[in-house]
Amino acid sequence: MKFKTKTLAILLSLTLVLGLVLTGCGGQPTASQQPAGDNKAAGDKVKVAFVYVGPVGDAGYTYAHDQGRKYLEKEMPNVETSIVESVPEGADAERVLTELATKGNKIIFATSFGYMDYVIKVAQKFPDVTFLHCSGYKTAPNVGTYFGRIYQARYLSGLVAGKQSKSNVIGYVAAMPIPEVIRGINAFTLGVREANPNATVKVVWTNTWYDPAKEKDAAKSLLDAGADVIAQHQDTPAPMQAAEEKGKFGVGYNTDMSSFAPKAVLTGPVWNWGPYYVKTVKAVVDKTWKSEQYWGPMSDKVVDLAPYGPMVSDDAKALVAKKKESILKGEWDVFNGPIKDQSGQVKVPEGSKMTDKEMLEFNWFVQGVDGTIPK
Repeated sequence: MKFKTKTLAILLSLTLVLGLVLTGCGGQPTASQQPAGDNKAAGDKVKVAFVYVGPVGDAGYTYAHDQGRKYLEKEMPNVETSIVESVPEGADAERVLTELATKGNKIIFATSFGYMDYVIKVAQKFPDVTFLHCSGYKTAPNVGTYFGRIYQARYLSGLVAGKQSKSNVIGYVAAMPIPEVIRGINAFTLGVREANPNATVKVVWTNTWYDPAKEKDAAKSLLDAGADVIAQHQDTPAPMQAAEEKGKFGVGYNTDMSSFAPKAVLTGPVWNWGPYYVKTVKAVVDKTWKSEQYWGPMSDKVVDLAPYGPMVSDDAKALVAKKKESILKGEWDVFNGPIKDQSGQVKVPEGSKMTDKEMLEFNWFVQGVDGTIPK
């Protein structure tokens, strides 16, 4: 997912601006060129629908999912996909999911956490449709969940940030105070502190997944507070652009964001959804699919690090390579003890590690985080 030409970067930037305009004008969901279930010429093609929380031009989270959808179409010519973008995480999600199910879609991917209860409710009415919910935890006979262990890539990106920082203050623009985001902040901070024990990670919440202006303002506030590296759990490159404008550095998210801030972006945890989408659709078509809670590790290649910027030192790269090898081999993982919380209390003793259940319920910060979790 690396943008290799200035032309592509410009096109994506224009699409991002358009997405913001649409969102600012009320964000009415828009379908792809082939609305779900309306293509009479599709014949026996398997219809697969995707529900997105943002516009495909966000250059981040939704863009990454849409690249996975395109990969699915390329690898499986017998599949016809459709999308509905900018669907709010509220009652309208139920309407969209119901409409997609009634239009002949056999598989529906709901790609945002806030769709969870609506997926479960609609799935009960359509037992012959397979629903996959990204980042959730509720399942049913025809509902599975999926996500990747992006915290592993976040830890590695924290190593890079810790090596890069000179002020020992690293800013983190965070979306929603849910376990997924808290887990990411903690993993990143553990990486930062491994590379630079004197550094702290200062957190600012935006309470939005997609709002370029708000994300950028949050990054600016962190830069004004002394941060010389900005990290993010947001859907657009706006925080990276804020860092570049101040002559500082950034760690992106979702996709390689270096095209939008080439002088700032060090690297970033990225998604590679295509192979998962292909494997899952094939299983449904072959009638071998079973409901599960998939949480793919780096070794599955669903998560990784974006390419390094030219400013990243060889020392940082070597440190990342060593830790990444341990993760890939299953010899070590990010939340192995000892780990202390903000107060210095040992939460994970040496010789033990957090269970998946504990990681999925994260509601506390590790030592080194400067911030609070809103109740």
